[in-house]
Amino acid sequence: MGLLVEGRWQDQWYESSKDGAFQRENAQRRNWVTRDGQAGPSGEGGFAAEAGRYHLYVSLACPWAHRTLILRTLKGLDCLIDVSVVSWLMLENGWTFDEHKGSSGDALDGVQFLHQRYTADDPEYTGRVTVPVLWDKQQQRIVSNESAEIIRMFNTAFDGLTGNTLDFYPQALRPTIDELNEQIYPNVNNGVYRAGFATSQGAYEEAFDDVFTELDALETLLGEKRYLTGEHLTEADVRLFTSIVRSMQCITAISNATCGVSPTIRT
Repeated sequence: MGLLVEGRWQDQWYESSKDGAFQRENAQRRNWVTRDGQAGPSGEGGFAAEAGRYHLYVSLACPWAHRTLILRTLKGLDCLIDVSVVSWLMLENGWTFDEHKGSSGDALDGVQFLHQRYTADDPEYTGRVTVPVLWDKQQQRIVSNESAEIIRMFNTAFDGLTGNTLDFYPQALRPTIDELNEQIYPNVNNGVYRAGFATSQGAYEEAFDDVFTELDALETLLGEKRYLTGEHLTEADVRLFTSIVRSMQCITAISNATCGVSPTIRT
């Protein structure tokens, strides 16, 4: 764990509120890659979709980063956007490029720690050092460290280069997808973190209840349809899957009901 304070690394645990609830820091880099380089919904312009210009930093242990890897493959971006995988082992220096099994080292400059990439973007950066990171090799800047926005960039920004028009956030389904995301994010995606990092029994129990209440609702929904919105795979399914595939083993263990927990979701 840890964070940067005015560009200096500090080994520090996540903060919690007075009642022991886990507090997630909002992503600070919120620029967008667009087809023509015009500014997106947030941040600055100047990030045009170009083959080979961008680099993706991920951890295979991280559900937020896993989203971006899935969209990168589904949208045929593997040859356009290269990837570096940090080590799964995160200790006092945060995410590192130690070449443990499954990690790759830094394919660009050979830096040792991910926080060095953040300070290359801003020498005075203050905040958590998280994955995924979408890096602009041309400007030597972080485009974004917000996974929900990176997957939307991948969904459309590079279509003109790949010819891949698969749409995982289609216009007609956006209200439904947005509603699902608003339910699943606090209760499942972030809910498992709220439970795991709670520092009081009350905060843990609240998060625990939120996770299982939402899983019950999703179990009912997926018992009636193939995907969350019906017959089409969307970003909502990807966002749920990357959390569930990591969390279900823990969820079934703590529930003492391995065979009865969300059988439809489990399959």
